[in-house]
Amino acid sequence: MNNHQPGFVTVDMRDLKAALVARAQAQRVSVSVLVRRAVAREFGLEESFSPQALEAARDSAPADAIVKLSIRVTTAEAERLAAGARLAGLSRGAYLAGLIAGIPALTSGVSRPEQLATLTASNAELSTLSRNIHHLTHLLRRGDVVPALAYRDMLNTLDGDVRRHLVLAAGVLADLRPRSHQARPAQRRNH
Repeated sequence: MNNHQPGFVTVDMRDLKAALVARAQAQRVSVSVLVRRAVAREFGLEESFSPQALEAARDSAPADAIVKLSIRVTTAEAERLAAGARLAGLSRGAYLAGLIAGIPALTSGVSRPEQLATLTASNAELSTLSRNIHHLTHLLRRGDVVPALAYRDMLNTLDGDVRRHLVLAAGVLADLRPRSHQARPAQRRNH
């Protein structure tokens, strides 16, 4: 007679148990979550999460300083917490810690995948600019001035394009840091 509940598996981890528990504690997830992620990767069923998701949300305290917290919330609140954590690719504990820390990527309402998609698109534009500059350099080395003139408009807007990308990238990266750790850099203008 099988007494095991569906979905449960017992595995002898042998020498891997200590490393597994340590990794789960470092990522602030349960051992089960870590094992499910590994199995999903093995089967090519990776979820839409980053294993290093929001490292800033993790407390720098040693693993033995992490405590289990039980809170009472409504069913709807618990479902929103779980959905938000899933969307962010974090455990509920790490997600809640990130909310408490005021990480803008979690509190702004803009989804992290949307931010990353915007950054990826900007990176693609920057890559295109790089290829165009390389091609322009090649034309100029060969002395093909007339075809090179087609790149004049691109060169006129290059500074602004690069600055927009840097501002976008800096914004996305800043949104991944807790508000308490964000430095307010003095704005410098080089003209």
